[in-house]
Amino acid sequence: MSPLNLLAALLRPLALLWLALSIAAPAARAQAPAPNSAAAREAEINAAFDAGAKAGTRGPATVKLLDQATLAIPAGYIYIPTAEGNRILRALGNTIAGDSYQGIVMGLQRDDSWIVVVRYIKEGYIKDDDAKNWDVDGLLRTIKDGNDETNKDRAARGFPQIEIIGWVEKPTYDAATHRLVWSLLSKDKGEPDSADKGVNYNTYALGRDGYFSLNLLTSFSRIDADKAVARKLLAALDYNSGRRYEDVDFSTDRIATYGIVALVGGIAAKKLGLIALIGAFVLKFAKVIFLGVAAFFGGLYKIFGRKKTQA
Repeated sequence: MSPLNLLAALLRPLALLWLALSIAAPAARAQAPAPNSAAAREAEINAAFDAGAKAGTRGPATVKLLDQATLAIPAGYIYIPTAEGNRILRALGNTIAGDSYQGIVMGLQRDDSWIVVVRYIKEGYIKDDDAKNWDVDGLLRTIKDGNDETNKDRAARGFPQIEIIGWVEKPTYDAATHRLVWSLLSKDKGEPDSADKGVNYNTYALGRDGYFSLNLLTSFSRIDADKAVARKLLAALDYNSGRRYEDVDFSTDRIATYGIVALVGGIAAKKLGLIALIGAFVLKFAKVIFLGVAAFFGGLYKIFGRKKTQA
């Protein structure tokens, strides 16, 4: 059997699981599914994960992030590049805005159900003086305002709208490493408080010309375990010599027009467009999605691992 046929065979269980979840889905579709229908979303999710698996870089490996930095991908993780990662995120109902997006990282273990979105925003050196005094209430209000705009796009594409509830982890900044961390709690509008909630666990690494954003997407029930993933990847990001925060030259370098507070408030909400990326649609089916993906990626590991051993 050829490698392509093996890949197709491994992906088949995921497609079958989604078929079982489709409401009143016919056994055979003579016509293309209606836009924004469950069947259309199902087909696109399957195709997006398939493309991501083929294009991804499995750890342990080091991937280059533009001319700015490198990211060490640990064993058991996979880095999916820009186009294929973007397709996965949009298939799951997420808004990707601008050209800052670089790719996504996913776990290959069977119980992994998280995604880390990697972005780079090149808007100059960001002064961190204002990190000493966080107005967390004001920041939260600004983020909620930005989420209202994101909800318009989600509603137009047939996905649930999101309600921002509050902080999971209030903003903290490490002035020695120039790393920022904060996290929000969200849920689908109209869902009961007892429902599992989406979490964005946001981490940032500041550099000379801008900053990298590594945004962990998971659920509230898993945040205590999964936030270690985000911090591990944040520590694995290494700026190139000359591109580090301390390499700044104030006489020649571009200085951003906003400070670090804006990375938690308006700039993060409006420019990144990543508020509450995982809503009820993803959370309800996350176990099925990621079990299928883990089985698929696990199959890739066995295929390529076996070939390496035999060689």
